[in-house]
Amino acid sequence: MFGLGTTELIVILVIVLIVFGVGKLPDIGSGMGKAIKNFKKASSDAEIDVTPEKERLDSKRNEKTKNA
Repeated sequence: MFGLGTTELIVILVIVLIVFGVGKLPDIGSGMGKAIKNFKKASSDAEIDVTPEKERLDSKRNEKTKNA
């Protein structure tokens, strides 16, 4: 797993415990879980349209004038 051994993982866990404290770890874990879940959901969606609204409206108007 990323070339990390047991010792490195323990050191990282100790640093996280020192920085955030024991009380915040469940909140951090649930927040990370929700973020990963949302990322997976967003990446599995078929297609996301990121075209600005103005350009979409302009292209729809152009299509209507060509068809008319």
